[in-house]
Amino acid sequence: MKLIVNVDGGARGNPGPAAIGIVVRDGEENVLQDLGETIGEATNNVAEYKALVRGIQMARDMGGDELEIRGDSELVVKQMLGQYKVKHPDMKPLHAEAKEALASVRSWSISHVRREQNAEADALVNQALDAAS
Repeated sequence: MKLIVNVDGGARGNPGPAAIGIVVRDGEENVLQDLGETIGEATNNVAEYKALVRGIQMARDMGGDELEIRGDSELVVKQMLGQYKVKHPDMKPLHAEAKEALASVRSWSISHVRREQNAEADALVNQALDAAS
């Protein structure tokens, strides 16, 4: 089953209180499930990777085996595509975890989208952070 997964992560302060936002849609763009939750203290990039990993897991749990992932972090998208190297030691295990999660799906793609095209996932991040403060 094809699923579209929008992911976002953010931190207030870098590092600071952080949260993830995920929206899973079917092939017709109908929202099937969403999630916004805090993840403790983290950097923006760690939050972006944690959102990616959790989004992949959510989609797999829903039966998704063909994933179209969309995120507004150019760094994470390009690292996942192999266009950027993963240099930071904190990012290496998260990158490996995301690659491992994707190994269990039949096919996947990941693309960088503008923040306004990721507004629902971004709103979930901010709602989670607002609720925690």
